[in-house]
Amino acid sequence: MQVDFFDYHLPESLIAQTPLPDRTASRLLTLEKRTGEIGHHKFEQLERYLEAGDVLVLNDTRVIPARLFGVKADTGAKAEVLLLKPLEGDRWEALVRPAKRLKTGTVLHFGGGAPSEADRGAEPPLLVATVESEGDMGSRVLRFSYEGIFNELLDRLGHMPLPPYIKEQLPERERYQTVYAKHQGSAAAPTAGLHFTQDYLNRLEQKGIQLAYVTLHVGLGTFRPVGAETVEQHEMHEEYYEVSAETANLVNAVKRKGGRVVAVGTTSARTLETAAGEDGTLQAGSGWTGIFIYPGYRFRIVGALLTNFHLPKSTLLMLISALAGRENVLAAYREAVEREYRFFSFGDAMFIH
Repeated sequence: MQVDFFDYHLPESLIAQTPLPDRTASRLLTLEKRTGEIGHHKFEQLERYLEAGDVLVLNDTRVIPARLFGVKADTGAKAEVLLLKPLEGDRWEALVRPAKRLKTGTVLHFGGGAPSEADRGAEPPLLVATVESEGDMGSRVLRFSYEGIFNELLDRLGHMPLPPYIKEQLPERERYQTVYAKHQGSAAAPTAGLHFTQDYLNRLEQKGIQLAYVTLHVGLGTFRPVGAETVEQHEMHEEYYEVSAETANLVNAVKRKGGRVVAVGTTSARTLETAAGEDGTLQAGSGWTGIFIYPGYRFRIVGALLTNFHLPKSTLLMLISALAGRENVLAAYREAVEREYRFFSFGDAMFIH
């Protein structure tokens, strides 16, 4: 299956650069996966498409300030690091820029004075990273040394890891977190959840819609571009997930009673499908998932999906095409472009049912 089959035209002006002041003020495109019927609504009208007995499954990962700006210890040249996955012994898998100049053995300084100022009483760096090994597409394994607590230093020095297509500054860090974010570890937000306020979640619960939580720490697997010519040639990087016994029991009870499992975001959908047993029940557990969902996949758990609009030729676009059909999805995207929906992380929402 050609990757080009998942391409579409998107004017750059439709890429949302800033979040709306009110989380629930976005638009909502609905897509009926069997008929391809498209509807246009406000996000707050989502509850019309949810029924008592359904369960919303949300990803409660919390984004860490994973983008670090530093300098090379030998030259003072600027360097940028995006932390993706913690490894043993103060080591991290990361993306770096400029990758061509950050070879194995390169030492980076974060915080403190520049190397050229060291002899003039400049502050020593708060974090030091050494490139241990090199991977493809700018990935590296970094070993950090520091004094104190790493997460506190990261909170002090790090920046929220906004996608490269967002050029505007984020007014406040929490706007790139879901209101239910709990477990630290993501390099990007599960953006479908950004539309919810606590008041709106409470409103859904009062209607009889249940809430369940899974954790998937978003890393390279979710947003790495597809470089292969065919879908089947692409390999996903693994990301850490957790499904609690409480969530598994709740989801399985809903399915037994005929309710729908509604995944909030592709990360929740991938977690649910990773933890699905052959019999269609959800299994509690944790581990690493590299699941890649594209047309031809049979969903075992997910019955409906709330999501944002995704990049052309991305694995996320392939996932929603597996649920609703490629032609239906691309037709909906064409209509969204015509009606000037806001796209990507801070954009509008889409509900596939």
